[in-house]
Amino acid sequence: MSIITSSLAGLTTAPTATDHEKLSAVAKQFEALFMRQMLAAARKTDFGGDDLLGSQALDTFNQMQDEHFADVTAQTGTLGFATIIEAQMARFLPSDSDAAGAATAKTPGAA
Repeated sequence: MSIITSSLAGLTTAPTATDHEKLSAVAKQFEALFMRQMLAAARKTDFGGDDLLGSQALDTFNQMQDEHFADVTAQTGTLGFATIIEAQMARFLPSDSDAAGAATAKTPGAA
């Protein structure tokens, strides 16, 4: 796992975000994590060739490149995993009318 934090706007949420916005951000984060894992597994493959240009610096560069690629892929929705995950999980969120009713009931002085 990297110590580099993602600064892409779509991968974080504001403290006042709705449940749907939070779900969208988490789905994108999951897609980015999934892409990182796929790219890391692909980098581990060895086809038996001599690694003339291999070094710790190149490994670090490749990791940073893969992480950026994963973040951009998740942000743009290129693969569509986040959209599918969000659609599947959104059915477990309370509907907007239920959430508004619950907020009104919790407000002091509400009828």
